[in-house]
Amino acid sequence: MTDGPEGEPEPEPGPETALAVVATTPEVLAHPDLDEALLAPWERRRLAGIRLPSRRDDVLAARLLLRLCVARATGLPPDTPALAQRCPGCGGHGHGRPYLRGRPGVGVSLSHADGLVAAAVGPGAIGVDVEPATRRPGPVHVLRRLLPDADVAEAAASPDAGPALLRLWVRAEARLKAGQAGESGRTGRTGQTGQSAQGDIRLLDWTDRPRAAVAAAACATRVTIASL
Repeated sequence: MTDGPEGEPEPEPGPETALAVVATTPEVLAHPDLDEALLAPWERRRLAGIRLPSRRDDVLAARLLLRLCVARATGLPPDTPALAQRCPGCGGHGHGRPYLRGRPGVGVSLSHADGLVAAAVGPGAIGVDVEPATRRPGPVHVLRRLLPDADVAEAAASPDAGPALLRLWVRAEARLKAGQAGESGRTGRTGQTGQSAQGDIRLLDWTDRPRAAVAAAACATRVTIASL
């Protein structure tokens, strides 16, 4: 469970450490401890409305992976966590930022994209994002409207602009999910793990080579990257 992104052992997460996991959708759906029956009725109704089978599988896998992360972080069985969602914009439930009922001090986040899923849990607000390593966000003039211009310019001017812009994007998404707007921070080099701190939020990004994924996590504490 504790191999890092480059195959090096990572320490086990403690009470003041966040946990992040990246996996493929088939890996999660094949996990012996995870099953669609773990989902709440409102989640299963949401799944029933997704017509594209591959997207349905991604959504299901992300929610199951989040339950596994919560179970590992709290010691509770995967069927215990009461996951819910609330939109900070409209105040509605069933969509928006996920949270754990009855555990206000524990932050949770999930992400899914084209057969890849990620989940994170830790003390306080947390955000996670994952994208296929081959994806290229853009065009640049659109990114300039969404991200800090200086960061976009730096990434676009790098020798390998495509991966640099993707890394910038996943870091920004992770920050947004953690409730932080504004600068996304400088990116690490492609293929390595990069970490930076901005204000009360730490940003960690990494490349998962076996799954051809780029991911980022944002939270106020140290992040342990784990596997299934």
